[in-house]
Order: sequence, then structure tokens, then C-alpha cells
Amino acid sequence: MPSRRNFVVSVDIGSTNIKGVVGEILTNLPLQIVESSTVPSGGIRKGLVVDFDEATDSVLKIIEDLEQKVTTSIKEVIVGINGSHIQSLETRGVIAVSRADGEVSRQDMQRVLEAARTISLPQNREILHLIPKTYTLDQEGDIKNPVGMHGIRLEVEALAILGSSPYIRNSEKIFEIMGVGVDKVNFSTLAGCEATISKRQKELGILGLDIGGSITGLCVFEDGNLIHAKVLPIGAMHITNDIAIAFQLPIDSAEKLKLKYGLAINEKVNKNNIFKEKINLSDVGGDEGKVIQRKELLEVIEARLQEIFELVNKELKNINRERLLPAGVTIFGGGAKMSGIDEFAKEYLKLPSQIGYPRNIEGIVEKIDDPSFATVIGLLISNLENGDEYFSPKQRVTSGVSGTFSRIKKWFEELMP
Repeated sequence: MPSRRNFVVSVDIGSTNIKGVVGEILTNLPLQIVESSTVPSGGIRKGLVVDFDEATDSVLKIIEDLEQKVTTSIKEVIVGINGSHIQSLETRGVIAVSRADGEVSRQDMQRVLEAARTISLPQNREILHLIPKTYTLDQEGDIKNPVGMHGIRLEVEALAILGSSPYIRNSEKIFEIMGVGVDKVNFSTLAGCEATISKRQKELGILGLDIGGSITGLCVFEDGNLIHAKVLPIGAMHITNDIAIAFQLPIDSAEKLKLKYGLAINEKVNKNNIFKEKINLSDVGGDEGKVIQRKELLEVIEARLQEIFELVNKELKNINRERLLPAGVTIFGGGAKMSGIDEFAKEYLKLPSQIGYPRNIEGIVEKIDDPSFATVIGLLISNLENGDEYFSPKQRVTSGVSGTFSRIKKWFEELMP
């Protein structure tokens, strides 16, 4: 009888697409990505569930597709969520060291973090992640790891990532209905940073920018710590909507036009040649014979990108990090696939800029070597490899009866009198 394979599964619920990946844990090897799946998301708007049935149908398609590919039942997943309901809040915990000799133990570290959790939260908010920034032992501060040191009073400064309790419950319920457990709900942008940003970059200071369909998430790191997180209610689909309105195109045609001819204009672009180009809209499903100048398209794109990056720069100003992040900005998410966006960010934010691709993985790399897969890969990496306290422990998928058939059976049982 063949041995069971040690699978882990993550699903990132986006406003435009839902992505899922299956990883396999093998001894002494990097995480092996064995399967992936993408489906259009329904019932999700700006990171929030607005139609529960549509959202459930979309997630069901992901689960069924992954189960068919790995020929095993998915019992548990790590879920990534995003949205403007995500907030960050600085908090502090203080305890007395428990041992008589004053040596700080791991239990003391856990206790001080729990103390930092006991804060007054906004209504309908809960802590997704509690991220320690620095410890203070008596009068000695800026300590990364106090275990083994001696003192009396242990303090921690931490950053709490908050999410909407109703939305978190709705996300969990979507999976529970189909008989799949949720091991942990994580902040998608933070997970994407774990997949694309190195420890060295976090030490130097860097902005992780997750440009999704209808939202843009950002995380700022310095001295190895997450110091700020925010989600902006604007994303790449706003560019598509602008194109659809400007050129009277269906949304699908506007998206094709954006992807085929779109470009983030920056100072390195040869504007004279590009601006003279003409585009026949029939090439992307528009009206036959209707022609526009590429200049018109790029001006529409530029206006919305300027708005996005103006909001990003405003966040950097708010925390006094404008132009002050030596490692620059790493851009991931579906919006990172627009040609020239890294140069646009470099010019607008006055920071070094690069596109973020999933790192430190093996397997079907050619299928997931894509900035839009950074988050869903990061959900696995965060939980399996780096051991950060604020991410959840390992979870497993075991072989068994097809999950699809077991769920159908469950539905019939619920319908029986």
C-alpha cells in the first residue's frame, strides 16, 4: 500500500480571482508545489463577501479542481483574506519574569505576547496576527529575542493586524459548508511579502505592495520588523473600468486591451514612437473599424496609476518613511503584471523597485512563477518554513474518499427529514 503524501493546501480569496495551491512536504527539501488552480471569483467585492452563495460556488470550484488534480480529499486549508477592513494597531505587553533566578523563558515570551493581546478592540474586530517588534528587559531595549537573558520586567512592543470578525466568520463558513476545515485565516498581503521579500530586505527597510483587482495592500518593514500595514480600496480593475468607460468597451474587452497594449508610462519609455501607434479595437472584441491612438489608452492608465501611487506615498508620509526605505518596493499581485509598473513605481515613489515572484520553492515552478501567485504561495511558506509566531502551525491533507462525493452525501443528509 503506497504511503500517504504529506500535502498542505492554501486558498487566497481575491475580488477578481480565487487561487489555490497544493504543496508537499519532503524531508530536507524546499516546499514542493505540486498543483495549482485559478477560478474567477464571484460574490466578492473589495475583499468582502457580498453574495455568500456565489462566493461558495467559486471556492467549491477551486477545492474540486485541486482534489481532482491530487486525487485526494482536502480536509483543511490555510485561507488568505484581504480588504479595507484590515487594520494595524500598535500594542504593548508587560509581565514579571516568572523564574526566581530571573532567566527569561519561552513561556515568558508567550505570556508577554498574550498580555499584548489584551487590548480594547474596535467593534466587530479581532486580531489576525500579533507581530512582536522589539522586547525590553528592565531598562535594556531593542532586544530581538530575550530568551536566556536575566531580568525582572519584560515588555514587548507589537503590531496587531485586525480583521472584521463577521467577514472572517463568513470566510470560514464558506469552507465549513463543504466539509473543509480552516486551519488559519491570514492577511494576504503579509503572506505575499513572506514569499517575495528576503530577510535582508526587511532589515534594510522595504515596502511590499500587493496590487489586486479592487484593493491594494501594503506592508512596510524596517529592522526586520513589520512596522505598518494598510489596505487601500483601489486596484487594477479600476484601471480596466476606466478603459471600458473611456472607449465604450465591454469589461472583458477592456481587460484584453489593458493586458495587450497597456503600459505604465515612465521616463524611460520612448513616448514619441509609442504615442504614434494606433490600435484597432476589433482586435480585443471592440467595434469593427474603431481605431484609437495608443497614447489615449496610456493616458487613461497613467491617471489611475498616479492615484494608486499617490495613496501609497501618502501612507509612507504618514509613518515618516517617504523615500527612506533602502530596499525600495517589491510589487506583487495581479496588478504587478502590467508592463513598466516597476519603473513607474521607482519614478513616482523615488525608491528602488522590483516585481516580486515566489521564492524558495520547487515543483511546478513554471506554472506559478507569477507575481499573482505570490500570496497563495506565501500562505504555505509562512506556515511551514519560517516559523514566525504570528502565522499558524502546520496543517495536513490526508487521503480518503473524494471530498466532492462526501460533500454531496452531506447535502443529501441535510435535506432528509
